[in-house]
Amino acid sequence: MLLDFLAIGDIVTEPFIKLKEAEVHCDKGSGICTLCMRFGDKIPYESSTLVAAVGNASNASVAAARLGLKAALHSYVGDDRYGTECIEVLKKEGVGTEYMVTEGGKKTNYHYVLWYGNERTILVKHEEFSYEIPKLNHEPKWIYLSSLAANSLPYHQELMRFLDTVPNTRLAFQPGTFQMKLGADALLPLYKRSDLFVCNKEEAARILELSSVPPIELLLSSMQALGPSIVVITDGTNGAYALADTKRYRIPMYPDSRAPFERTGAGDAFSSTVTAALAIGIPLEEALLWGPINSMAVVQEVGAQKGLLTRAQLQAYLTSAPPEYCLSEF
Repeated sequence: MLLDFLAIGDIVTEPFIKLKEAEVHCDKGSGICTLCMRFGDKIPYESSTLVAAVGNASNASVAAARLGLKAALHSYVGDDRYGTECIEVLKKEGVGTEYMVTEGGKKTNYHYVLWYGNERTILVKHEEFSYEIPKLNHEPKWIYLSSLAANSLPYHQELMRFLDTVPNTRLAFQPGTFQMKLGADALLPLYKRSDLFVCNKEEAARILELSSVPPIELLLSSMQALGPSIVVITDGTNGAYALADTKRYRIPMYPDSRAPFERTGAGDAFSSTVTAALAIGIPLEEALLWGPINSMAVVQEVGAQKGLLTRAQLQAYLTSAPPEYCLSEF
């Protein structure tokens, strides 16, 4: 199958545990908030919802498939029931599984999501799989690279060499926690090879090893200096910002009178949808407006995939968007 979109990154099963009795305390100086519960006690919770086949790359592959692209995922699962369930979900979503690997003796990634209000705190543990570059049947139009485990530096080095052999394949890079911890220098060829780079503003400051978050203009130019052709930095309810060549754009949130129900996957929906739009052939200025629409839809459901839209649904939102939903240069 000729692929439009190959996502590479870890896949995970996540139970969403909706908390009833908790408190959030925020430090005004650092802006860091802490989720607090009674220690050494039995605490009732409201509900638990098990969601399979999620994770940045898996979410991206499902988003691309729902938008009509021929999408596949290269990821690893263990030989357990969660691994089987993850692959079944991908097949149901129309995501190609020919590059999925079931590794014997390993457990499928299993994270815990503590859901309080409309926010979530995720307890993560990435299993250390024997990562290898897949033998592709065809060069995909786009590779979408995201979160991998802490043991993945050799795999990234292999991937950087592999990308030299597929010069016509475009690369989108949405780094995960451990990729950011590896540091920009260790992954510099990936940054230079990236046609599209997406992260939030706090992550950008972390990658650049800054002690605080500077103005968005400086973040954009500093990230672009690492090499990506297009840099997009998200800023929560303030929308997102993009730098392409010398043009800077502000992308607003899509207007929605509803409050978010659960915010998991909003960033994945944004970055994967922009990438999918570019893979379809949508100009950048329009592709940037696709992202917030899928983010808006995702936060109305539990988990990162249930709310993802089809192309027809997304197009309907674009058509009915108010005039103020547009890019602005700054």
